[in-house]
Amino acid sequence: MTERVRMKTLENGAGLSSHAIAEISETLRRLLADVFCIYVKTKSFHWHMTGRHFRDYHLLLDEHAVQIFAMSDDIAERARKIGANTLRSIGDIARHQRIEDNNGETATPHSMLSELRNDNLQLTSYLREAHDVCTKGNDVATTSLIEGWIDQTERRSWFLMEIVSGLQ
Repeated sequence: MTERVRMKTLENGAGLSSHAIAEISETLRRLLADVFCIYVKTKSFHWHMTGRHFRDYHLLLDEHAVQIFAMSDDIAERARKIGANTLRSIGDIARHQRIEDNNGETATPHSMLSELRNDNLQLTSYLREAHDVCTKGNDVATTSLIEGWIDQTERRSWFLMEIVSGLQ
């Protein structure tokens, strides 16, 4: 590595190459858009929950939303720490999200919880892909954060799966 390349790598604060920063930042941008999407959907289902187990589901979804929202700040701040930009608007989120919105007027508790289970499973897949990108780019700090998010997302999927299977 030439002295100029080494200094450029060190200047970005994370010690990552420009190529790694570009790949990781795009991955984090998409991941952040998906996290915002699942956050809004979780809150919407929390607000619109009905039925016999309203209180339990309402509280569970609120707990999930808090956890998901916390991820959003960590993802955005990690992008900034490596010298990249992050999402700037609702339109920016819409351009980058891969998880689908739910604009339906009505839904059953079963359909809401099933959809969130599927979304969390999809988010786990995206987190694993992001982990691979960060590992390839030698971004140990982001890789470590993602491992925690995978565990949290798997737990949410598990809880939702257990509830949904009991509703059938």
